[in-house]
Amino acid sequence: MYEDATPDYCSKPVLILGCGNMLFGDDGFGCALVEHIETHADLPESVCLLDAGTGVRKLLFTLCLSPVRPRRILIIDAVDMGRQPGEWFEIDPAEIPVVKLDDFSLHQIPTSNLLRELQQQTGVEVRVLACQTGPLPGQVCPGLSEPVRRALPQAAEWVEREYLEVTHA
Repeated sequence: MYEDATPDYCSKPVLILGCGNMLFGDDGFGCALVEHIETHADLPESVCLLDAGTGVRKLLFTLCLSPVRPRRILIIDAVDMGRQPGEWFEIDPAEIPVVKLDDFSLHQIPTSNLLRELQQQTGVEVRVLACQTGPLPGQVCPGLSEPVRRALPQAAEWVEREYLEVTHA
C-alpha cells in the first residue's frame, strides 16, 4: 500500500543525490556530477540518481520518515576542507567532526544529523563523496573552476564502480 505512494527515491535500493548550487561556481559540483553521470552512464533500474540542488534536507527528512528506504545512499557535494581544489574524497557521516557540524555544508544543518540518523537508526548505508572547492564567488557566477571540472570524469568513474555496477545493487 505505501509503496504505491512512495517516491522513487525512497523505493529504489540505491539513491544518489547530487547537492549544490550551480549558480555559485564550484558549489555546483554535486549537481554537475549527476549531470555527467546521466549523460555518460547507463543507470540500472535499481538506482535513483537525483540532482537535489539545495533541497537535500527535505529529501533526507522524507527518507527518515518513510516506511520504505534505499539500502544505500550516496550524497555528492562540494566542501571546503583545506585540500587542493578538485580533489575528491569520501567523508563518513559518523566522522564529521563536531566542530564542523555547523559549517559542514550539505546545504543546511541539520542535514548531517539526518545522515547520521539514516545510518545509525535505520541501517541504511550512507556515504558522502565530497570535492574540494576553489574560492566560491560572492555573487552569482555559474560554472565550475577548471580543477573541479577536471575532477568530474574520475569521480564519475568511482560512482559507476561503487554504485552502478549490477553486482553492488
